[in-house]
Amino acid sequence: MPPRLLSRIAVDLAPLRSSRDLRLLIGGELITGLGTQAALVALPYQLYVETKSAFLTGLLGAVELVPLMAMALLGGALADRHDRRRLLLLDQIGLVVGAGALAALAFAGSPPIWLLYVLGAMMAGFGAVQSVTSASIVPNLVAPEQLRSALALNFGLSTLTMVIGPAIGGLLISALGLGSAYLIDAVSCLAIVGAVWAMAPQPPRGAIAEPEAVLRSIAEGLRFVRGNRALMGSFAIDLVAMTFGMPRALFPVLAVSVFGAGAAGTGLLYAAVAAGATVAALTTGWLAHARRLGRIVIVAVVAWGAAIALAGLAGSLWIAAALLALAGAADSISAVCRSTINQSVTPDHLRGRMSSVFSLVVTSGPRLGDVESGSVAALAGVRFSIVSGGLACIAGVGLIMLAFPALLRYDADAVIGTAAGPAPESEPAAV
Repeated sequence: MPPRLLSRIAVDLAPLRSSRDLRLLIGGELITGLGTQAALVALPYQLYVETKSAFLTGLLGAVELVPLMAMALLGGALADRHDRRRLLLLDQIGLVVGAGALAALAFAGSPPIWLLYVLGAMMAGFGAVQSVTSASIVPNLVAPEQLRSALALNFGLSTLTMVIGPAIGGLLISALGLGSAYLIDAVSCLAIVGAVWAMAPQPPRGAIAEPEAVLRSIAEGLRFVRGNRALMGSFAIDLVAMTFGMPRALFPVLAVSVFGAGAAGTGLLYAAVAAGATVAALTTGWLAHARRLGRIVIVAVVAWGAAIALAGLAGSLWIAAALLALAGAADSISAVCRSTINQSVTPDHLRGRMSSVFSLVVTSGPRLGDVESGSVAALAGVRFSIVSGGLACIAGVGLIMLAFPALLRYDADAVIGTAAGPAPESEPAAV
């Protein structure tokens, strides 16, 4: 590949070179994310092995939804009034306790199904706080003109963990049992603790001296999101894509009952989506020069739905994995563009609360998809569920275009940098 073309598509590494704190944050999340993703494949696999039910496996998404929503909203309000660095440190306590409990139960034998749901819900809640808090930190670590590159880097490396993590999880489960995957998750939290400890304090900028009540603060954030039509369109299109076109709860069912591939095949299907997403995210240098990011989102989501529908028709595990990788690439491009839109139109003192809504959409959408795909699969079969979900995703894009034309009109060159201040000076770490 010619060097000039490579420089145009390769993701820009300048944000990492210019910001020590960005290097720390992304490095810590990279290691911790490997453990998280290894455990992610373990819980639905454990539920399916224990129950032999696609519906009960998909029900995990519904159980996780309420704590995820509540903790994301609470985390957003806290991130807009307290040092975001400290909040990340405290959040790791809940994640370590949850992963440790899952490991202990797995090593002890077959646990009660209800307890797996409870611990899964706990992990979802604390994971939402981590996601919201770290997302609100990133824009303050770089100059406004580096925002798109920083977000692409952050997303690309996080999706890299989704490639390696599930593969590690599948191999660990096959070789050492479920408890090993959960144990890796608990230990990996130490990486982000060390990284965040070394960062400069990250208080929100522009916050009022006397913060209002938490519920009122949450309401203010929701009003801001509701009043920005580009934001609403960005959230709505992702919710449609994930609810109807993300059949992740069926990956164990597809691997075990259709392709006869067991835990290793389950890990491959999870990893395939992230593999495509990683390659796409790390070749998004061209997005730094793109203006009509909303239009790119729309095209990418249509491509996602089409690839998912075709994966449901695949005749072999490897063809299904290849199509899921294409879907992941489309989703990666969509995610980078949506993150840029969201962060660029939001002032810093509202970023935590905006990020909480973003987190709700990003994380609750797949869980709603778990319920939708599991229910349809129980009634009409796993292949029908996957194909119909992909087609419903494409149909939903048309409705989003009609309801939120501001997403189509979004111009990055006119907006980027207006909500972000200059990169902060380095400060000594303090707790």
